[in-house]
Amino acid sequence: MSDKITNINWYPGHMAKARREMQSDVKLVDMVVELLDARAPLSSRNPEIDKIAGNKFRLVLLNKADLADEATNRAWISYFEAQGITCIALDSRKSSVKKPVVNAIMKVAAAKFERDRAKGILNRPVRVMVCGIPNVGKSTLINSVAGRASTKTGNKPGVTKANQWIKLNKQVELLDTPGLLWPKFEDPSVGIHLAFLGSINDDILEKRELAMLLIDELCAMDRALVAERYNISCEGSGADILEDIAKARLVLKKGGEPDYDRTALIVIDDFRNCRMGRISLERPAK
Repeated sequence: MSDKITNINWYPGHMAKARREMQSDVKLVDMVVELLDARAPLSSRNPEIDKIAGNKFRLVLLNKADLADEATNRAWISYFEAQGITCIALDSRKSSVKKPVVNAIMKVAAAKFERDRAKGILNRPVRVMVCGIPNVGKSTLINSVAGRASTKTGNKPGVTKANQWIKLNKQVELLDTPGLLWPKFEDPSVGIHLAFLGSINDDILEKRELAMLLIDELCAMDRALVAERYNISCEGSGADILEDIAKARLVLKKGGEPDYDRTALIVIDDFRNCRMGRISLERPAK
């Protein structure tokens, strides 16, 4: 396995700029809402956001919960709530997320409104910074909650390039921010999980090796996930299984040789789009 795939880091210049802007803009908000990918909440939790948020009110949203194991989602909610952090699981693409998200914001902000009332301040909205890693669904969430296309979205990292204010109603104003990673992943598995999820620019990744790592991890969890999807025995290493998938799906080059690169893209895409079932890559420690 190459050093490039086991030591993934992606921190383009616009992220350094976005971090500086967030540090400045956090002074304008009452609350920081962080979206995590429900399939890998620890890997998708940016340690920089804790530093930026400081003592602001906090809310964690486990997005893409429909792609993750349901019981594991509940375990993660309990994990965060044990730390005193309100957490809900959701699918940001659904318009039905508006009520639970707004309710959670108002619940977390209750102390802020009480403090305002004590000072004689009425009708000042809670200002909320929405942040998270690239491609976690921040802009999609804001559009669903706002009920309109307030921000640009896309199924790849780096779509949101600048901060945008969106007035949700008289009580809540949201600040959409660009997806933010951090300069170096201390644990190589974090970068690998983020690559599986699509939060790292695919152009810098070795897809074949990434697919082999994904196959190995899925088989370590439950070989049936891969075996049933591709109707193979699922024996051997990730490389062996990738070859078996290519042959089973007839993804071949001229001459009948397996096309490993095309097969790798199929495997990665199948995982990202839940075609192997609802899968959680990470679970809270017991």
